[in-house]
Amino acid sequence: MTKLIITAALVGAEVTRNEQPHLPLTPTEIADAAYDAWQAGASIVHLHARKPDGSSTQSASVYAEIIRLIRQRCDVIIQVSTGGAVGMTAAERLEPVTLKPEMATLTTGSVNFGGDIFVNSPEDIERFARTMQQFGVKPEVEVFDSGMITTALRLVKQGLLTLPLHFDFVLGVPGAAPATLKTLLHLVEMLPAAATWSVAGIGAAELPLALHAVLMGGHVRVGFEDNIFYRKGVLAESNAQLVERIARLSREVGREIGTPAEARQMLGLAAVTA
Repeated sequence: MTKLIITAALVGAEVTRNEQPHLPLTPTEIADAAYDAWQAGASIVHLHARKPDGSSTQSASVYAEIIRLIRQRCDVIIQVSTGGAVGMTAAERLEPVTLKPEMATLTTGSVNFGGDIFVNSPEDIERFARTMQQFGVKPEVEVFDSGMITTALRLVKQGLLTLPLHFDFVLGVPGAAPATLKTLLHLVEMLPAAATWSVAGIGAAELPLALHAVLMGGHVRVGFEDNIFYRKGVLAESNAQLVERIARLSREVGREIGTPAEARQMLGLAAVTA
């Protein structure tokens, strides 16, 4: 079985300090969290950015500072969010892609998102895919329901995405696909040949779905964007704590953890030289 790729989703757009006192917000705090997650076994960090007041921002300048600080300390793969926060324009959401990070998320459909709607029109999806092509950024296709896989395959036929694809299944968002093993199995069965995939279970679903992914040969996303607890009623102390648990449990069942260099090879990314 291939080595496990662990992605640390450090911040997100919705979580607040009132909910999770250890949430990193400033560029320095986010870079520190990325370094700690890398040391714990993460080979990818999924980035959102915040303003000084804690609200979400897609400002390229803020992302640039976060990326600069991370790059000073480690070789973790940088993956920026193009989801931003609900209500942002496509132009806003695309700003960090212009920095030419190694990866960026590409959500291939609209979805009810709690009390909001995360809107991704067909026109915007194509625009996002073209922009990632323009700047040489590998998309991670974010899947909230099965139709988003179908849309991604249509983009392949249009020449806007290139095989093999990498998918991330975000399961358990209120209004989207449920966080069950049955859902995960169905989505994996829909994937094209040679695709890679990870799963991000929301809230209490994070750990059980991560363990299923480990055993199934998939990959795992954990972190404060998706879940702020270590166990029921007990807040996690850091993103790194959530990463370390998955790394430890994966090794316990005989699956080793991939380094950033090994993850780049698995995902078809260019090698990074010191």
